[in-house]
Parts: sequence; structure tokens; C-alpha cells
Amino acid sequence: MTLRAAMLISLLLATPVLAPMTAVADSKAIGRYNDWRVYTEGDGRNLVCFATVEASDKAPKAATHGEVVFYVAVWKSGASRGQVSLRVGYDLRTDIAPTAIVGRDRFAMVASGQEAFLKDDRDNALIAALQKGQELRVEAASVKDARTAYHFSLKGSRDAIDKARALCK
Repeated sequence: MTLRAAMLISLLLATPVLAPMTAVADSKAIGRYNDWRVYTEGDGRNLVCFATVEASDKAPKAATHGEVVFYVAVWKSGASRGQVSLRVGYDLRTDIAPTAIVGRDRFAMVASGQEAFLKDDRDNALIAALQKGQELRVEAASVKDARTAYHFSLKGSRDAIDKARALCK
């Protein structure tokens, strides 16, 4: 894991922004863009803006997935102009990298507890794919060795991500 990834993971874990939407009492809903939503949290230089989408399909059906949400977060402070992450309702295996897939593009992620982040500096490439694609698929594995797959609609992703970036400019 790179220093950048470690720093962002620790920052994200210290910030309740990535908690499931229903549990984030301090977040302010900004708007809905088709299947995506935009929220802010904090104020001033501590403002965090994020675009989110919930999984439209979860496999296997018999597994307990909890809430499954994909995020693109932007910090007003400039700490990140687009940090992508996945949050699930169970602990992810760290030895099997979750993979985000848009079209033919595959992006390896790093698991940390119930979250996964992109490796190295691939955020911008994935964000570009999210804004052009039609569907995001994420494959992962739980610590109990359940192999999971999630589908997320990308309808509205461009507008939601652009709005989050504009709010935290």
C-alpha cells in the first residue's frame, strides 16, 4: 500500500463520511442525479463532498451483504479531488483484492475492514470510466470466504461527481 493510500484510509476512517447514508446524521443531502446522490459534511476547509450510489444487485442472494455503497469523495482542503471507495456490511479479505470493473477496464482495490480503496493513483482513471460507463461491477471476498459481486448503475454519475467537485472547489 502506498503512503497516499494509507493516509487517505486513515483520514476516511477518522471521518464518518463513509458510514452508511442512513447512519450519517451530520451529512447534508444536496441532490439526486438519477441513481446517484450528493452529500456534504463539515464546513469551511473541513468540508467533504461526496457522490454515492447504492448497489442495484448483490450476489450471492443468500449472503448477508449489509448496505453496499460506492463513493467518490472530494475534500475542500485539497486532500483529494476524487477518492473512490466501496463500503460493505462485512469485513473484506485483505489477501484477495476487490476489483472494480467498468466495461473492459479493471481496477484493483485495497481492502481495509469494511471498506476498499483504489491502489496507487488510479482514482482519476476510474472516475473517468465511471463518468463514461453504464455500469460498475465490484467483485470482492469476505473474511468468511464468501465471494461477492455488486452492480451499480452509473446513470447520473457524471453530474453527481461534477457537483461534488464543484461544491468542494
